Amino acid sequence: MPDRILVLGSGGREHAIVRQLAAGEPQPELFIAPGNPGTALLATSVDLDGGDPAAIAAWCRDHAIDALLIGPEDPLIAGVADAVRAVGVPVFGPGADGARLEGDKHWSKQVMEAAGIPTARYEDFHDLDSSLAALEHWDVPLVVKACGAAQGKGVAVCSTREEAAEFLTACFADDRFGAAGRHVLIEQCLVGPELSVLAVTDGETYALLAPSRDHKRVGDGDSGPNTGGMGAFASGSLIDPALAELIGRDVIEPTLRELRRRGVEYRGVLYAGLMLTADGPMVLEYNCRFGDPETQVVLPLLTGRFADLVLAVARGELASLLADLPEPPVGAPDPWPGAALTRWDRSAVVVVGASEGYPGAYTVGCPIQLPVDEPEAWIIHAGTRCDGDELLTAGGRVLGSVAVAKDFRDARRSAYALMDRVRFDGMHLRRDIGAGFKES
Repeated sequence: MPDRILVLGSGGREHAIVRQLAAGEPQPELFIAPGNPGTALLATSVDLDGGDPAAIAAWCRDHAIDALLIGPEDPLIAGVADAVRAVGVPVFGPGADGARLEGDKHWSKQVMEAAGIPTARYEDFHDLDSSLAALEHWDVPLVVKACGAAQGKGVAVCSTREEAAEFLTACFADDRFGAAGRHVLIEQCLVGPELSVLAVTDGETYALLAPSRDHKRVGDGDSGPNTGGMGAFASGSLIDPALAELIGRDVIEPTLRELRRRGVEYRGVLYAGLMLTADGPMVLEYNCRFGDPETQVVLPLLTGRFADLVLAVARGELASLLADLPEPPVGAPDPWPGAALTRWDRSAVVVVGASEGYPGAYTVGCPIQLPVDEPEAWIIHAGTRCDGDELLTAGGRVLGSVAVAKDFRDARRSAYALMDRVRFDGMHLRRDIGAGFKES
């Protein structure tokens, strides 16, 4: 009988997850709640509210689900993993206590401080007046962050104090982010290239997946406001052996130790957003789930059956799975726990096609024309819906075009070539995803 796996979520990340799960043999029986038109081709869609832990737990129990994989942060923060584990179903995703790493950026900073993790200097504030007064003591540029989860839009990199004051006013006075923005951080602005590292862990053992780089700003040249991510690429050339050692020794391992010290049993993805500064890698923030759009480029580089990795993490058996892996291939970084999970001879690129106006107000309901997927280039659905036989836009980030190749330049060229055959009114995309990156 095949493994029965439920994936929670409806975006591009979840389509990428379901696609990778479906690619394994033997293929698991897949369910998704609620899913999208892309996932509907691979998994059975289920009508479940991601904000109702009791209903999700009951459904998993009653349908003999072998593991639940939670995609977005909101259900994790709401305690869905705790409710499902309570009925005896393994979960890939931390409980509400571990999800505080993303849901409460101040608490996350306190964890980093206790663990000795290199991170930016900061202050936290609960009101507009004190935060505005503090700006006089900060050099610019600086960063202002809503402490709660804000769908990737609660961070502002401010080049002037006036910009910072405007964002603080949006948080406190305008209530732009609701409860998520009623507690804010003012942070030192770190400088350097960014790096996303996804560690899969059962709380004791961990493995690192392929390193990737996200492009968060809406416009070419990193211009305009932050978005949920306009594209990403993954390549082994993003790191060298010295950096690989620092990431494990100085970031992932001490963080997991500190979580265990606090009694947090963390199972799922520990996503470290790093800035590679002149003083070494520093943590910008932690997320408690697969990144979006990083997932779209990291998962296609996996070796083996993704379902086995999901089940091992959810059941607390990651050490056994890693012990059975072959030796890492030539070219894999060393040390890099779980290096044999990744194909290091390949790179992947994803380019996001967004609705006109995103990340501000945007129009939905525009008809979409899609090209046919190719063996090593395909479309990922993010913000789409069906009206009868017609595919329509239904979100800010609508689609992703993913390509994989041995040569990074070929992957980038293929991703853009496929996206250039997508059609919907007002589509915009960045033309510089991965521009300037050279494989070593």
